[in-house]
Amino acid sequence: MQRLSGRIRTDRDHNEAVAQDMRNIGSLQTAPAVLVIEAIGKTFGRVRAVDNVSLSIPGGQFIGVIGRSGAGKSTLLRLLNRLTEPSGGHILWNGTDVTALHGRKLRDWRRRCAMIFQQFNLVGRLDVLNNVLMGRLAYVPAWQSLPKLWSRQDKIIAMAALDQFGLAGVAAQRAESLSGGQQQRVAICRALVQEPEIVLADEPVASLDPENTRVVMDALQRINRHFGVTVFCNLHSIELARTYCDRLVGMSAGRVVFDDVPAGLTDAAARELYGTDEKPARLTSEQPLVGAAANAVPAT
Repeated sequence: MQRLSGRIRTDRDHNEAVAQDMRNIGSLQTAPAVLVIEAIGKTFGRVRAVDNVSLSIPGGQFIGVIGRSGAGKSTLLRLLNRLTEPSGGHILWNGTDVTALHGRKLRDWRRRCAMIFQQFNLVGRLDVLNNVLMGRLAYVPAWQSLPKLWSRQDKIIAMAALDQFGLAGVAAQRAESLSGGQQQRVAICRALVQEPEIVLADEPVASLDPENTRVVMDALQRINRHFGVTVFCNLHSIELARTYCDRLVGMSAGRVVFDDVPAGLTDAAARELYGTDEKPARLTSEQPLVGAAANAVPAT
């Protein structure tokens, strides 16, 4: 993915720059990369939080990861960007073994694999613009970021992202003054200015009301559909997963037990996945239910 900063002409006015960068941020790759997860696992003591998970993800998919609390959903996402170290297995991106990366190469992977957290992880006392600019840290030396001496082009990129999601008007406000839905959209903007190829969203709407849930899910869908960024999203709501995702991956006891398009998740399969009549024990089969979604690439 070509860097945005290389496309910005410093002599154009701010409005033109914002308009152009809204088109450029996260622009579609001509040959979508493939993420391959090979028998990845994570053990905490005697507990297998993630147990021998294997998936192949075409670039540009919107994947919903569903299952009961404690099924291993969050741990799987944290394994993908190496916030948690795997106990075994491999993660491959374009043939590169992510699990073997260290130092600068690992930091570069984390830039390309952005994380959005349930609790936003914003700096409340900082204004919105500077919170978003934190997503540019991988592109600037430490001396430039510590006193907030961001370059003009980085500010243009950050304002473009805020404008894209209807937040340009609150750029100067403290993050702590915003509603939960606004703060989560700021977190999405921060992820977007990293220029990622994958966005990992760990229960991004768990603490939001229905209207803000819709707004945040629409924002994630826009990143996926408009910018071509692969999205992994942990969700508790089956209806949200069916509405927004191209593919659903169901987990139980650390294993993938369902992998198909949303239409393949029947009410009966959901009940088996969640173990009750209302919400999806564990599917009886030890093998995941794999459907057409494993190879599907969404239309753009």
